[in-house]
Amino acid sequence: MSILWRDAMSRALYGPGGFFVAGTGPADHFRTSVHASPAFATALLRLVTEVDAALGHPSRLDVVDVGAGRGELLQSMLGLVASEDNVGVAVGVSGEPTRAGRSGLIPPRAGSPETLTPTASVRRSPDEPSLVAVRPSLADRIRFTAVEYADRPENLPEEINWTAAIPDEITGVLLATEWLDNVPLDVAVHTEDGWRYLLVDPDSGAESVGEPVSPDDHDWLTTWWPSPETPHSDHRRAEIGRTRDEAWANAVQKIEQGMAVAVDYGHLRESRPADGTLNGYRGGRQVPPVPDGSSDVTAHVAMDSVASAGAAVARCAYSLVLQREALRALGADGGRPPLSLAGTDPVGYVRALAAASAVAELTDPAGLGGHWWLRQPVGIPLGPVVAR
Repeated sequence: MSILWRDAMSRALYGPGGFFVAGTGPADHFRTSVHASPAFATALLRLVTEVDAALGHPSRLDVVDVGAGRGELLQSMLGLVASEDNVGVAVGVSGEPTRAGRSGLIPPRAGSPETLTPTASVRRSPDEPSLVAVRPSLADRIRFTAVEYADRPENLPEEINWTAAIPDEITGVLLATEWLDNVPLDVAVHTEDGWRYLLVDPDSGAESVGEPVSPDDHDWLTTWWPSPETPHSDHRRAEIGRTRDEAWANAVQKIEQGMAVAVDYGHLRESRPADGTLNGYRGGRQVPPVPDGSSDVTAHVAMDSVASAGAAVARCAYSLVLQREALRALGADGGRPPLSLAGTDPVGYVRALAAASAVAELTDPAGLGGHWWLRQPVGIPLGPVVAR
């Protein structure tokens, strides 16, 4: 029996025995920035420290990962925080300190959060009056929460909370790395009668044309995915991103103060793909998008539409840049280590070269570097995302 794509995706991905609920997790089927290099978690932690500073270093700093897989990103960030003594997180590639001269990292600018002397580490003599209050370290204040429908992994560190719903009253950072592309949506086809829903048989993936789209979906298509104006425009596909807009707006609404960050592959209004982007992945390979629960079913995100929905809730300007720009601004540039390092520290040179290669994968414009980064602040200033 054929049903709407949104219903088919919901069952296939998140229903009983669904792709993201059962099994060992998405890491066995496709590679994301989280899995590509520890530098990704390192860069995100730098962003977290910048938000922490903008918030005035609150007593509790939330870091919430929506669509957390099996908690890989938060485990990496937890390890980085635990390895640092204080708030001034020295962001290095693959966990190495920046003072070792590793490449793949742009040196922090003077006065940035990672170069400031942490308040908790200021020393004074017993007779010297205190000029500043001692502030607990980031490790003491940060609270990690993973949001995922799957059961909590057995070996997940106890410092990471595990929940199926986005918590309320977040003060800090909400992360959504390749989450929105798996939010179920409807698919439409443009016919002589206008936009109509596409139906799908969940067992075979066979499609058929259904009823005209609803008024709300028609309005979304008119605004964000305009009809082609060519003589042969029939049968053009569109993925209706209204459900993603609503999911993102709901996530942003959970933030009391801080920032929401979405990292995903997507497109903008002026360059929507004529045939859509619906696809499937299983076992590291691209497969037909059959919504039977055996594979990932995904579609690129209409990033400008999502950004507009988040801004309407937050009432703050947003930033939308490509991943290679965002990571460069956060310190990861993928540069090769100086050859002189090979003479003084051969082992360090090899490690640095490998780390630089991993960062290069994250910033490759034809791959992960082509992902979009949407930063939506809530109640804090939006700093510029520019390479320094």
